[in-house]
Amino acid sequence: MEENTLYTVTVYSENQVGLLNQVSIIFTRRNLNIWSLSVSSSAIEGIHKFTIACRTSKAMIEKVVKQIEKRIDVIKAFYYTDDDIIYQEIALYKVPTDKLLECGEFEELVRKHNAKILEMNSTFTVIQKSGHCQETTALFNDLNRYGVLQFVRSGRVAITKSKVEHVTNFIEEQEIRRIHNARENEKSIVE
Repeated sequence: MEENTLYTVTVYSENQVGLLNQVSIIFTRRNLNIWSLSVSSSAIEGIHKFTIACRTSKAMIEKVVKQIEKRIDVIKAFYYTDDDIIYQEIALYKVPTDKLLECGEFEELVRKHNAKILEMNSTFTVIQKSGHCQETTALFNDLNRYGVLQFVRSGRVAITKSKVEHVTNFIEEQEIRRIHNARENEKSIVE
């Protein structure tokens, strides 16, 4: 991989106060810019998932992930390239309704970008678009001809192409190891 690859780091943890700060400091100390960040629940009850995108080298991202895993509240962290994951972001655009209606190609524009109208009133129209960064940017550029009043884009959300989340396998392995160790301890006490 080249030195400036976009990596997506996923961090699994319980929802603990201050963990986001601890994780972001790891990037800051290495002079790495976080390109996008999102935090949400995961498929595992009680476990939250941080999704962090960052451009760096493979050697550096490996160091970052190892450092993140040293945090006591972190269950496991992984890094992926875009080939390993399916990812999206969501963008909202607020545009003056009168200018959109004057243009005559409003419906065509929304259809072309596979966007959705969330709200339309006499003052403004809010449009939603999900997709990759270049797709949400392309819609912004087309809408900006009519004057975008507000624009917001979420951080990247991603899932792996593998059948289950890697953290699921890790948790199962840890549970098997814990049971095995408990049995070994019981045997040694009995003997």
